Amino acid sequence: MTTLAQTLSSGRLQSARIAEESAWVRWILIGLALTFLALFLFVPLVAVFHEALKKGWDVYYAAITEPDALAAMRLTLTAAAIAVPLNLIFGIAAAWAIAKFEFRGKNILITLIDLPFSVSPVVAGLIYVLVFGLQGWLGPWLAAHDIQIIFAVPGIVLATIFVTVPFIARELIPLMQAQGTEEEEAAVILGANGWQTLWRVTLPNIKWGLLYGTILCNARAMGEFGAVSVVSGHIRGSTNTLPLHVEILYNEYSFAAAFAVASLLAMLALITLAAKTLVEHRLAKQHQPREINHEH
Repeated sequence: MTTLAQTLSSGRLQSARIAEESAWVRWILIGLALTFLALFLFVPLVAVFHEALKKGWDVYYAAITEPDALAAMRLTLTAAAIAVPLNLIFGIAAAWAIAKFEFRGKNILITLIDLPFSVSPVVAGLIYVLVFGLQGWLGPWLAAHDIQIIFAVPGIVLATIFVTVPFIARELIPLMQAQGTEEEEAAVILGANGWQTLWRVTLPNIKWGLLYGTILCNARAMGEFGAVSVVSGHIRGSTNTLPLHVEILYNEYSFAAAFAVASLLAMLALITLAAKTLVEHRLAKQHQPREINHEH
């Protein structure tokens, strides 16, 4: 009995020591994470707004309303307005095919969807130049028919679509796979056709995941720099998006104007973060009842 009591006492002391050590480790890790976030995220964000407003609201307002800045905003919104809906359609179609059906080449399709994650955006822009540029594969034919893609809006849209392809599809694929095919099969048995199954069963089940992927896709489309920089030609007031306009202003030593335009992108990032957090919360609430039902 004495030996048993000593063993239990020793076990309690060891558990208390481990818990104490775990608490210290936890606080150290939290401190390191907060320090990292402060140095690399919070401080630069504060610096952007400080530099943007350092010379007053008049300078700030003039920087974001001058013609080249407004043209850059319009082009950024135009590229996103075209790229995001197209990626939305592709993402739903690809995720539905991959999650709900078995077919040859399925793994190849998944690999192709992930390709923009592994290819540098600059390389992606260069690929479009080699295909659609004046000296590219289709360049002579496009020039003969007076069609301009590179150094024009179509090239910027194509580059934006390429770098944002994976976001919606990659968000929906695991969500659809987790949901299974039981509800769609039940709808078909009850007489629903393919479109009815999509609109009344599949889309309502994935609406929050779809919104989450769309938010990320839109943020990347508006903030893309590398691929767009290669295909744009940097024509002020014509083919410059907001990120490219910031670069030009900074290179011209117009620091107040550069930070003012950059603050617009920073505000977009904050809005995206808030929307992302809200959608993540709704997704967690949506998954909770499913997990409880599966347990029962």
